[in-house]
Amino acid sequence: MNDIQRLSQFSTATIHEALGKWGNLPSAIKPIHPRMKICGPAYTVKTMPRDNVLLHRAYAYAQPGDVLVVNCSGFYEAGYWGDLMSLGAHTKGIAGLVIDGCIRDADDIEAMGFPVFSRGLCIRGTSNVGEGSLQEPILMGDFMVHPGDYIVGDRDGVVVVPKERLEEAIEKATAREAKEENVRTQLRLGKTSLEIYGWTFDDKYSKR
Repeated sequence: MNDIQRLSQFSTATIHEALGKWGNLPSAIKPIHPRMKICGPAYTVKTMPRDNVLLHRAYAYAQPGDVLVVNCSGFYEAGYWGDLMSLGAHTKGIAGLVIDGCIRDADDIEAMGFPVFSRGLCIRGTSNVGEGSLQEPILMGDFMVHPGDYIVGDRDGVVVVPKERLEEAIEKATAREAKEENVRTQLRLGKTSLEIYGWTFDDKYSKR
């Protein structure tokens, strides 16, 4: 398996915990369909409020397998991305879009199966000034995303894995899954999570 396949085996929550509760992008960014998943290296974009020309450039310049990761300068009342851009990106082999902003044409995008993670939907149109940046570090919530960092998204949200921490993330996520499977086994045998984790409390709720 290549790096993307290895990383994509894990959920975003598992990766986040494996990295020491690190790398979670804003929780408002969710897939437009709950079964959409995404995993790939970041192609970063920062666009000005209500302007999407750089998004057209980004999917044209990005490599197959890249994930477009977009900072919209904090302006959410616009549909920065739609079905035609999705078709172009999907045809080119782009792995998907993660945008800290809104998109539109959700039904058509969902039908073609192009993974899109956004803050929501907005029908308001955009301008075509074209200011901003491509392939430079961008801030997404509390974390910087650098070009080439790994992006993983599922129904729960999106996490960024710095490229230099890839092996650490995979190793610790593997260990975490093994530990959780052991907990599941004990739960099926009737133990409570309090017993499993050794959390004993002398409080009024334990007295009958």
